[in-house]
Amino acid sequence: MTVQEKLQLILKLSDLTQQQLADRLGVTFSALNRWINSKATPRQKAQIRIDALYKEYSGEKLIPENLLAAKKDLLVQRKKGHKNILKEILNSPDIRDQFFLSLTYNSNKIEGSTLSENETAAILFQNAALPNKTLTEQLEAKNHQAALIYLLDHLSEGTVINEKLILKLHGILMNAIRTDAGTYRNHGVRIMGAFIPTANYVKIPQLMTNLIRRINQNSKDNIRHISKIHAEFEQIHPFGDGNGRVGRLIMLAMTLNKNLAPAVILQEKKRLYITYLNKAQMQDDSTLLEDFICDAIETGFDILDRKLT
Repeated sequence: MTVQEKLQLILKLSDLTQQQLADRLGVTFSALNRWINSKATPRQKAQIRIDALYKEYSGEKLIPENLLAAKKDLLVQRKKGHKNILKEILNSPDIRDQFFLSLTYNSNKIEGSTLSENETAAILFQNAALPNKTLTEQLEAKNHQAALIYLLDHLSEGTVINEKLILKLHGILMNAIRTDAGTYRNHGVRIMGAFIPTANYVKIPQLMTNLIRRINQNSKDNIRHISKIHAEFEQIHPFGDGNGRVGRLIMLAMTLNKNLAPAVILQEKKRLYITYLNKAQMQDDSTLLEDFICDAIETGFDILDRKLT
């Protein structure tokens, strides 16, 4: 692959502007533009930086085992300062609301919502009706908030993640939006923007039964377990719509059950998220997704420790 092709792919996968990419590479906009248009060739050091970014955004990046292990150990250390994270969230209105906002805004934005973070906050906490936004987008925000409230209450009662909960979460998320809210799909579907085969709808009930049984199993590596479950759920794609949001709510439940902070997947990292998720599904290699989820949980800990407000 040529340098020009790598740069074009980086721009496509990362959603970076040319100026932002130039800044990442430590060069001027004009220098980058010449490389993209094959009017000049970058020097060796620049090519090394380009290769590193290409591997990161294409999913070919390799995470050293010791680095990933260190990230996981850091999460273990951070959770030692929190006896019961779920109770801490429920008993701290400012932390709870920040999670509600961050999780709702980012999760819906990943799925294409045009609401800004401020607009999402107005809908969630002021019950604002925005005349310049669609009713569906505003319902998606309120429904996501309602699903979070239901899920946290459910977890506080000590009940496990089961099929009834997953169907209920979908029902809340899709309430007044889809007629099939709270039910598995009865038709074929494909994941937009990906070449990942989804499950035959006839097999969904059994696949979900098997998945849910594994969700509640103990694991020596919680991050790997959460990552693999998330990748498998998204590939089953059990619902007609809302699979990404339900999948991230299941991830939230799994992290809280392990006394880890909620994984906040930032919308600006959507391309990386999808790339690493696809690699876990197609190549049975969840390493990059595990690394990504470690970072998302770190963001959750920063909210919990009031470092992000």
